Amino acid sequence: MTTSLIDTIVPSFLSGKWLTPDNPTRITEVADPSTGEIVARVSAEGLDIAAAVDYARDIGRKNLQELTIHERSLKIKELAMYLQDHRDELNALAHKTGANKRDNFVDVDGGISTMFTISSKGRREMPNAHVVTDGEPEVFSKDGSFIGRHIYTTIPGIAVQINAFNFPVWGMLEKFAPSFIAGVPSIVKPATPTGFVTQALVRLMLESGILPEGSLQLISGSARDLLDHLDFRDHVAFTGSAQTANTLRAHENVLEGGIQFSAEADSLNAAILGTDVTEDAPEFEAYTKAVFNEMTSKAGQKCTAIRRAIVPHNLVEPFIAALSQRLESKVVPGDPRDENATMGPLVSIEQRDDVASAVQKLIDAGGEVVYGGADKLDGAFFAPTILRFDDAEAEAVHSTEAFGPVVSVIGYNEPTEAVELAAKGAGSLVASVITHDDELAALYGRGIAAYHGRVHFLDRVDAKTSTGHGSPLPHLVHGGPGRAGGGEEL
Repeated sequence: MTTSLIDTIVPSFLSGKWLTPDNPTRITEVADPSTGEIVARVSAEGLDIAAAVDYARDIGRKNLQELTIHERSLKIKELAMYLQDHRDELNALAHKTGANKRDNFVDVDGGISTMFTISSKGRREMPNAHVVTDGEPEVFSKDGSFIGRHIYTTIPGIAVQINAFNFPVWGMLEKFAPSFIAGVPSIVKPATPTGFVTQALVRLMLESGILPEGSLQLISGSARDLLDHLDFRDHVAFTGSAQTANTLRAHENVLEGGIQFSAEADSLNAAILGTDVTEDAPEFEAYTKAVFNEMTSKAGQKCTAIRRAIVPHNLVEPFIAALSQRLESKVVPGDPRDENATMGPLVSIEQRDDVASAVQKLIDAGGEVVYGGADKLDGAFFAPTILRFDDAEAEAVHSTEAFGPVVSVIGYNEPTEAVELAAKGAGSLVASVITHDDELAALYGRGIAAYHGRVHFLDRVDAKTSTGHGSPLPHLVHGGPGRAGGGEEL
């Protein structure tokens, strides 16, 4: 773009054109959380969403349906290669959201690598056709003239992707790539605080010339009437808070109109340290590193981050000491553009206040701050915080998510108790189990599997090769039951 986003409204791309509202009365200003500088102005007021939906259904779907699954998969690979050459632009913009180099590796590079993986799976595991057969034919007549067979076809509508603020690149690409390969045009609605990064991503994708017309559209800003224009032909994939997910689920067009709706929502993810582990075991260090990484990556602003550290009672104090020491020695809060800084701010002052409020709720419920706290840093920065709960059954620790660099430590005695505590999260995206005992691993795994979308096992053998507790792998389903939304992505 030749014009600064500060001087104009972040544009939307609808019905084949870049558009901004004419004289909007409602504008949201987005500030750099490190400096306070206004970096973008956002509004979708007055944009014709209904026309964009029709455009996707007519033009976008027609153009995508002309391609086979393999042809669409190859385009995703071409697009990933193109974006790989332009990631510096995205990284520079993402710094203005509070993301540092490590955070961008997860978001920007992670999003691009996800496209490569999904493209590869589309070409290796699916037919070069327009439909997918499911199983062998069922024969209903003796002479074989009457048979039946299940097939999968492309849905007749569009894919609407409503994304969270924490992953403006990965969060979009991990939904867009499979939708595109399935032959479904996408309308992307990113979260306002980081949507200017997604806008730059969409511009790059369109400028590549790889995408068929109508296959990708973008709404920059609020689109409260979006679901009003959808029906049973369409699919909505939402990532965000459970409260917003429930509001969308209650929409008339979801309840009665048949919109296919999936959500990835709040998640009180747990990490269980096995009763076999001793303070000098490699698993103790692996556990401490895992919790540290999840607290500090994206400043804890990850839906998969560890919120509850479930630790044998005899190791609670040693673990708190080890984690505190690691935080003290390795965390240098600062501007993401400062190479000496190791953790950036939260995405906004408002988000910092939300985290502080959640921490206070946890304190009021019996949590003791043993490291950090809400009043240590300025601006949108929030100090890494460890809370200790003597009452492992406290309701708040299993229901209140502080979406930042915060973890609550609770103790347990027997493995079955740890299973019960993990299950109190009422459905989570991921749990880690750190043990070197196969029988214990099986016991924990069987106990918590139904409550989680993914169970990550860690010990001395895979500690160096594991991508980590919070890394959704594009080879696997990503989602979780209950509070986590009940959806499936990737």
